[in-house]
Formats: sequence, C-alpha cells, structure tokens
Amino acid sequence: MTALHDFTTWQPLLRLLCAAHTETLTAPGGHVAGQISPGAWSVPLPYRPPEPGRASQVSDNQEQFDAVGRIVEALKEDGSDGVSFVAEASSAPSGIRLHLIRLGSSAEPGVATAHPGTLLLADGALPEPVRRLPERVPGAVPAPSADVELLQRALRERLPNAVGASEEEIAEAEAHLGVPLPAELRALYQVVRGRHEDWDDYQEPYDAVGCELFPLGEVYVADAASRHVLWKFGAMEAVETGPEDAVQGLVGSPGWIVFGDNGGGDRIAIDLTPGPDGHVGQVIIISHEENVGAGLVADSLTDLVVHRHFDGRPLRRSERPPLVAHVNRASVPSVEAAAHPGLEVLSLGVWEEAPLSLAPVFDLPRLRTLSAYPGTLADPCEIARLTHLEYLELPPGEWRVLLDAGAVPSGLLAAGIEAHRQRDNPLRTIALADEILALYGRPPIADITVLEGAIP
Repeated sequence: MTALHDFTTWQPLLRLLCAAHTETLTAPGGHVAGQISPGAWSVPLPYRPPEPGRASQVSDNQEQFDAVGRIVEALKEDGSDGVSFVAEASSAPSGIRLHLIRLGSSAEPGVATAHPGTLLLADGALPEPVRRLPERVPGAVPAPSADVELLQRALRERLPNAVGASEEEIAEAEAHLGVPLPAELRALYQVVRGRHEDWDDYQEPYDAVGCELFPLGEVYVADAASRHVLWKFGAMEAVETGPEDAVQGLVGSPGWIVFGDNGGGDRIAIDLTPGPDGHVGQVIIISHEENVGAGLVADSLTDLVVHRHFDGRPLRRSERPPLVAHVNRASVPSVEAAAHPGLEVLSLGVWEEAPLSLAPVFDLPRLRTLSAYPGTLADPCEIARLTHLEYLELPPGEWRVLLDAGAVPSGLLAAGIEAHRQRDNPLRTIALADEILALYGRPPIADITVLEGAIP
C-alpha cells in the first residue's frame, strides 16, 4: 500500500475538514469534496487572511499547507498527477469514509473540482473548432513593408555583438519544424540566435526585436494541438473568419510559427495562413487566456522590428448573426431570437421566466452544442430532435430525464454534467456519468478506493 492510500496520510487534512464542516458531515448524506495535484489544489477550507498592512504568507494558513503537503508528497511518490476525494461520515464513532477518485480515459479532469470533467464518448474525438483547418486565401502575399535586408541591417545596428545561427542550426530547426523558416524569420535568426547564454542583459535583444525572442531550437508550430483546449471550452466556441479579418479565427494553424513571447505568456508568431485582409508573414499574438483566434501585431516582421508597429490595424467587424448564442436574462432574450441557420452553439443560462422550448432550433443544420442551466428546459426530451449535436452539457436532473426516457442523442462525441461543486456529491455524478458512458460502450469513468478510519 502506498502512502497515498494510507488513511494516516489524510488524517491531518480530514481533521481540518471535519472542524470546518461539522454540520455538513453530521447531516444525512453530507459530504465534503476536493481535488489535489502536485501543482495546485481545491480544498473547501476557510482561508485565514493576513493581518492588516501585511502581505499574505504561508504561515497564515500553515496547518492547511502542511496537511495538503503530505498528500502532494504522496502523489509524487506514487507518480500520480492528481486525485479527487469525497469524505463522508461513517457509522463508527468519529469515523470518516474517504473515497479516493482516479479518473480513467473516459473523461477529462474537472476544473478545480472533484466532479469529473467532460465525458469522452468517442476515441480521439475533438471539438469542432479544434478540428478546423485554415482556409485558403487566394492572392495572399507578403506585406510591402517586408524587407529582409532592411531587417538584418537594423538588427545588426542595434545588436552589434549578437551571435547569429549557423546554416546547420537553421537546417536543424527547419527539420524539427517540418517547414522552412519564413524568409524574415530566417533573416532574424541569422543575426541573433536567441540563446540566453549569449547575453549578460537579456533585455537588450527584447528591446531590439520587440518581444522575448525564443532560442532557434524552441521555435514551434502553433497548430490546434498546441493550444490544449478542453472539450468543455472548445465546444462552446465557434471558428469564424470574415472578409474583413486579417487573421483567421482558428484554434491553431500549421502556418503559425511561434518565435517569441510578450513577456506575459502570450505567444508571438509569424502567420503564413492569413485571413482575407491579411498578409503572408504578418506577425500575430496568440493569447494564453483565449481558446480561439489571434490578434494582428504587425504586417511583417520588418514592420515590427524596424518601424516599431506593435498594434496592427483597427479591428473591423461586419454585422452578422452570432454563431454562439447565450440565452439568459441579460443577453439574448429567447430561443427564437437566437435561431438562425448558421447557429452552432446554444447556451441557456440564468433564466427567471417560464422554461424554454427548443422547437425554434429543431431544424438548424449546424447546431452542434447545447448547454443548459437547471430548470431552463421546458421538456429535456426535446433534445432528441437536435440531430446534429456533438456536445451536450446538462445538470444531473435533466440527464436523469433523458436516461429514463431513452432520449440521449446517439451521435454525441462528448458530454458534460454541470453539477454544483459542493452541493452535489461527486460519487452520484460519477454513477450518472457511468450510465451515460455505458450507452456508448465506454469504460467506467473512475477507479475509486475507499479508506475508513477515525479522526481523534
């Protein structure tokens, strides 16, 4: 038995949870749940704020850090990337029954919760935006500002002591990328190869280029797989590129060649697959906080480095019906108002009026995602009329209705159970998930180990 599965490893944390949730754990069916990984944790314990005028310190919540730390060490020894748990009172005096949950291949992990994430109903299936490849733009050419000689001359003037990449290093990088370096990017690395050890002050190349330059060996292709978009988020997005767009609204592209960073985690790339109003070789920025799209930085690398253009052109947007509609008390006022032939994603949110019928969207050919809050659907069985759904996210009650009626859509690629983080017991969510998975011939969602002991 590993330390992770030893009840004594969990006792300090369980003692804190029992003290913080006495009423919950002594109530019938009461439970507390959380998730712990080596890099982060979500545990329902009160946070002790620092004294006024002093920054928060680990010592302010030392007991919690120590208790969680024991489990983190056990995870590392076990070679595990995380564990979810559910604690319930047992029949023994001061007894606790602890359920340790390890998700299998049938689900993505939940986000800061013990409840499982998206159920994966088909091997290798990806959200539609992740599957989307760039469209061809006939006639796309480099910007007039692109000038390899001017670019190299400016860089050599600003970085007279720079060490450039050799032809062998460039060839090796191109072999790794699987594509030739764009002409301007090749010219840049011929002047400065980007290695940290070449500089006493790394601010110098940052100022000269206009971004944090990656070493040549770390340049990579930002295709869709590089963005690591979870189903829960990817399914709620839509890829859209209008005739006025300089950058295609993609998750990623085989033509996005990342060579730097803005210093805050957003990637800087050369774009070889521009939008209809863009240029081949333009410079774009890929946000680490978004799942789809990128922003225009400059029309060319020369424009960025030599002319110091960092903000692209003003974004123009033609008026078009939205591909993603949020029906709720503050946004779209009805399902009827959301319906149009191009609608891909329908989200029913906080709603204070009569429950909604899905009849206005029955025949929409591109509707692939439905997400609904509790009580928003007049008849959950209407979902069976949405024949193009790939992703369905519902609360447990609505899933129960579909399962009992045999009305779960057969063509789903993934599904989400929108359970309340603390009110709903993750063990019930897992049981419900297993029913859904069984319809698709998928294995059970989790391996659950039960430990029991006393908390003195």
